Amino acid sequence: MGLIARTIEATGTPTVALNGLKDIAEKVRPPRTVHLKWPFGHPLGEPGNRAQQLVVIYYALLALYDVLAPGVILEPGWRWRRERYVEPHDWRMP
Repeated sequence: MGLIARTIEATGTPTVALNGLKDIAEKVRPPRTVHLKWPFGHPLGEPGNRAQQLVVIYYALLALYDVLAPGVILEPGWRWRRERYVEPHDWRMP
């Protein structure tokens, strides 16, 4: 995923990668990475947990806006099934 993200970025299109394996992200260095310590195969969160999934998408979109330096790995620190998520109501960028 990180290599693809770098290739896409080279064309001028910003990307953000959702990653569950930080050591891979550190080696490949995608332009922007959101590292989530969640079970493999669940980059957006629990199946059916709409609020959790929307929060992850919103956070990733904010990373596109906020992260200017390449290779940044963001770690929001959310715990699997132990957080309370509230759907973003205002999707405007700051």
